[in-house]
Amino acid sequence: MFAIVGVVLVLWIVAWTLPSMRARQALLLLASYLFYSIWGLRFLAILVASSLLNFTWGAVLRRRMTSGCLWLGVGLNIVLLGFFKYLPPILETIGTSSWHLDLARHILMPVGISFWTFQGLSYLFDTYREEEMEPSLLEFCLYMAFWPVVFAGPVCRMPEMLPQFRRQPVFSWSDVSEGSLRLIQGVFMKMFLAQLLVSGLVAGQGVGAGFDQMKSGWGALDIWLLGIGFGFLLFFDFAGYSNIVIGTARLFGIQLPENFDRPFVSKTPSIFWTRWHMSLSSWIRDYVFVPLAAASRNRRWPYAVFIIAMTLFGLWHAAKWTFILWGIYHGLVLVMHRLGQQLKRKQQLTMPPRLGAFLAWAATFLVVSLGWVFFRANSLTEALTMFGTVFNPAAYGHLGMPRNFYILILITIVAYFAYDGARSILLSWAGAYKATSSGAWPVSGLEGLRLNAGGLFNFFHDSLWWWFAPTVAILTAFIGIAMYQQSAVISVTPFIYTLF
Repeated sequence: MFAIVGVVLVLWIVAWTLPSMRARQALLLLASYLFYSIWGLRFLAILVASSLLNFTWGAVLRRRMTSGCLWLGVGLNIVLLGFFKYLPPILETIGTSSWHLDLARHILMPVGISFWTFQGLSYLFDTYREEEMEPSLLEFCLYMAFWPVVFAGPVCRMPEMLPQFRRQPVFSWSDVSEGSLRLIQGVFMKMFLAQLLVSGLVAGQGVGAGFDQMKSGWGALDIWLLGIGFGFLLFFDFAGYSNIVIGTARLFGIQLPENFDRPFVSKTPSIFWTRWHMSLSSWIRDYVFVPLAAASRNRRWPYAVFIIAMTLFGLWHAAKWTFILWGIYHGLVLVMHRLGQQLKRKQQLTMPPRLGAFLAWAATFLVVSLGWVFFRANSLTEALTMFGTVFNPAAYGHLGMPRNFYILILITIVAYFAYDGARSILLSWAGAYKATSSGAWPVSGLEGLRLNAGGLFNFFHDSLWWWFAPTVAILTAFIGIAMYQQSAVISVTPFIYTLF
């Protein structure tokens, strides 16, 4: 596996030195296919088949721009995705004979099929909307298999990627600096922070054990903290992966769509979904919610569309009742938020701005955190039991988790918001420094202190490639060695979203 990754990186580097655009694209596609083949040639064949299907159907759609032609292409993609992702659990559920279970065991889901199927669908939708894009077969296959994103996104769109595939690469220290920073951040988030949360300060006392090994029953506070802890775990894991992918592509001048933007400071549920898994939530918004909402002028119809869109969001993850209920839960939360806004405008309710902002943030954070119980629970029964415990006043007097679990979650909460607050202040100062007419420092006085700090932050941020990257790379290596030495006790979990 490591040998193949090494060859892929060599091909990737060589590709960016080629003057011919077509030769560069061909070598990038070869590297992408080689990288994906790590998981098996059968999976690669399915990816190639999906690419050929969508490219061909896009050409058909350009010649015959009808809704029937579009939906036939969409249906073919859904059939392909459904066969590998949804048929096995259905067979296991309804199976009354051994051949059902045997067939289910033999259908293996290709890694990343949910992501590159959605990329194919977005191409068909954009073609139907007459977006100006006519990729060659080589360019389309590269779009579908682009190796940094093929496993778990971000979900890319052809209008964003095609100009970058065709552009002559230009070396930039800015790309190296930003790419290195994102890459190192991602490794740290995934390999250290996410792993710490799932395993705990002491092995077996983390978030994973809280869901999997509870024997004495949860208290209500345990449920809240497990929801909060899993939310941070999922964030560090998936945002870490996204940073690795975005940073890797940025090193070579490719800018991928962002996937996370400080979601835990959101003040409303709707804002949260513009900041969490942004590439997928924007996909659901543009290709599901907006078209469905426009299908009827009934003023209550958008409420139903919220629930439909979020239910599909949950079902996209897996054909499990826990994910479906997670989607329905968030659909209802969005509906309640919309109704609450309308009531606030009618009643002209007001409160001090800072208090209102704090209460809005707290309510959003807690409601979203509680929803993670559905996402992570091992079964529907477990999820409903945990959810019911939260609304049982007597359950707030019982604590069932080890003390180290509470310490870990509290440290995570405090450290995350302290870091976010400090970063926001530094970015504000940096913006003020850039806005000064002189652009020079040092400056005297309190305002000067802010400007000097902003200037210093700008200098180090813009120069991370030569001082911060090597330092953190060494620290990351030491962390990796320490975790490897403890592998008999703690196993490093895979990226969660490669499961979807």
